[in-house]
Amino acid sequence: MFRSLIITCMCLIASVSFAQENTLFDHDDDIERWLKSNNVPTLGLGIIKQGQLQQIRVFGEFEPGKSAPYNTIFNVASLAKPVTAMVALKLVSAGKWNLNEPLFNYWTDPDVAQDSRSKLLTTRHVLSHQSGFPNWRYMNESNKLDFKFSPGEQYHYSGEGMEYLRKALENKFDKTLNELANELIFVPLAMTDTQFVFNSSIDSSRVIQGYDNQGKAYETHQHQSANAADDLLTTIEDYGRFLVSVLNGGGLSAEVYKDMNSHQVASTKGKHFGLGFEIYDFEQGDYALSHGGADRGVQTIVFIFPKTKDGLLIFTNVDDGYKVYETLLLHYLGKKGQQIMQIEMSE
Repeated sequence: MFRSLIITCMCLIASVSFAQENTLFDHDDDIERWLKSNNVPTLGLGIIKQGQLQQIRVFGEFEPGKSAPYNTIFNVASLAKPVTAMVALKLVSAGKWNLNEPLFNYWTDPDVAQDSRSKLLTTRHVLSHQSGFPNWRYMNESNKLDFKFSPGEQYHYSGEGMEYLRKALENKFDKTLNELANELIFVPLAMTDTQFVFNSSIDSSRVIQGYDNQGKAYETHQHQSANAADDLLTTIEDYGRFLVSVLNGGGLSAEVYKDMNSHQVASTKGKHFGLGFEIYDFEQGDYALSHGGADRGVQTIVFIFPKTKDGLLIFTNVDDGYKVYETLLLHYLGKKGQQIMQIEMSE
């Protein structure tokens, strides 16, 4: 997914030397002008160093004529998936859930109830995107869920898999995903501006609109039910706290944390999926965990480096916000940013 965005990005970014890019980040006014020249209304940045969230920066406008506050609430689309993954992995670490138990024991979607493959699907398959499901059932002509292959046979990115897991968890624990996330993640980490749904905990006056690449605002949909794969509402500070927690072990057992960081399946060249995060492998055994989010008026991506405990968060609120990724990766991640770009551009 990210590779295709980067290829497009390479065609769109203005030609500018790396030295000029470095100079750009010396002055906030220059960054604001750079964003306007790229038609990016708002940019949120989080910088993690040595296991601490060191910088929170939000640039651009919240709405025409109004600067975006540091605690702007973004819809971060598929950055919901790592949170759902950590909910499940925390339950595994606590001995309350089993990575390899068939989800069939807790939930079966009516669309696949007669397919014997439904009895094979596990949490491990879902979190590593080996469920066998399409990304979304609406992509099928029938609008029904089906298996494209048996669980565990290969990689295929799927939001449906995460939703399947949500329903199994909710049935098992008799709690909504949002309640489980509050109990296990949001409250313990003081993520006071993060929810899977619009509710009284969300200050709707700070939720930023998304825009298309012509500058037209999308209507903000105040969803009342959780989607395990999409539409998480959060701030740079809150999601930064979440990633710092992941870097510091996430409250997981050593065995589960190692499993989360281990190659489960090859995704594209140079990358694998672990449990909940995609893994970029670098030189000398170094690696990054990453995930992105893309939706109407949303382009987000994060990278964290477990060995050095560093990281970078990038949130934008426009269809083609990915066009600023390269400049930001090279500036903030240096050599590792170059290696990410090399992996994305490799055939």
